[in-house]
Amino acid sequence: MKGWIWGLLLVTAAVFGSLAWHWIAQDPGYVMIRVGTLRVETSLVFAVLALAFALAIFNVAWRLGRWPMRLWMRRARKKSRERMANGLIALAEGRYLRAEKELVRATQYRELRAPALLAAARAALAQGETERAQTALNEAAETAPAAALALRARLLREQGDFAESYRLLAAEARTGTLAPAALVETIEAALATEHADAAFSALGPLSRSQSLPASRYAALEARVLAAVLAAQPSADAANTFWAGLSRAQRRVPAALAAYARRVATLGQPLPGMSEVEAFLRKDWADEVVLAYADLGDEDAGARMRKAEQWLSAQPNNVALLTTLGRLCVDNQLWGKAHEYLERALAIREEPLTWETLGDCCAGEGEHVAAQIAYSNALALSRGGATRALPGRNARLGLNTTAIVVEERSEHGVPRLPGIAR
Repeated sequence: MKGWIWGLLLVTAAVFGSLAWHWIAQDPGYVMIRVGTLRVETSLVFAVLALAFALAIFNVAWRLGRWPMRLWMRRARKKSRERMANGLIALAEGRYLRAEKELVRATQYRELRAPALLAAARAALAQGETERAQTALNEAAETAPAAALALRARLLREQGDFAESYRLLAAEARTGTLAPAALVETIEAALATEHADAAFSALGPLSRSQSLPASRYAALEARVLAAVLAAQPSADAANTFWAGLSRAQRRVPAALAAYARRVATLGQPLPGMSEVEAFLRKDWADEVVLAYADLGDEDAGARMRKAEQWLSAQPNNVALLTTLGRLCVDNQLWGKAHEYLERALAIREEPLTWETLGDCCAGEGEHVAAQIAYSNALALSRGGATRALPGRNARLGLNTTAIVVEERSEHGVPRLPGIAR
């Protein structure tokens, strides 16, 4: 098939060539060039061929003339790439002075100038040379302004200057022109400086960019939603904001816990209680369960009875046992509180569980035991060891024997102890 096509093309070219030759033979044209007394006469065909030949000669001469320059540029490009690679490797190894020198030399190649300057700024800052880092970022901003702005904000955040990082990004954030990395820095700086609304505004563009892994974006979104809900000035504002969230966002445990706590603090515990119970009917999250005990004194008894119903499905859940202990303390049921809290501590020690046990002991007037429980909570939060409670009261002697309670899977099949879920 291909041979047939080539044959047809050759026949077509021959036909057109013969027609063109016939036309040129009848009238080859006439060209005259006169410069002063010099006069050149020729046919149009010869003039066209001569011009094409002259252009070909000029092209060859131009290429030969540029060959040494191209050879030098190729060598410079190769050298710059080697310096860039060496600089990045030295930066990863912590050889910051060598990294900065290699990266600055790599800026001689135009295409590598911006990334080399950005990396050189980080190397300079690692040495404490803030001025050199700022100079490198200023030069990088000439060719890569978005990347330079994001890196400048990140370096400020790493230095702990969240306010300056937020100020640097706030104006650009309002225009919607920030790069994804700068949007992340805006959210981090806004959260650190308690500008939760600004963090929430930057969340939408970051989501549309799809530049973060799903897990990292979900964690960042949870922090932002929790911060915005915790900062609502009134219960009506909190309810309005909550209603405006998507169904998926209202299922974020951190956001739900923040909403329930905030509306309870503002005097409306029932909406948060209803949302928590609706969530726990289908899903489970320790953060949400713990928030169930933070809804004030109102309906504490009803919440305790509701939480006790969850024990059949989550018998060894430390968060649920701690929540039950806190609710018992609110209802001054000291004996039941000790039972739940000691059971939780036997499974896994948590600072909040020890703190709640301290509240329980203090409520009973056992101030020495309460002091030890509070110190255990503080020590555990700092990674330290805990002390046993005094044995004067048998009820305060913590039983650290592992508690085995029958657990069932979602299909109702008993699960053996030690089998991973």
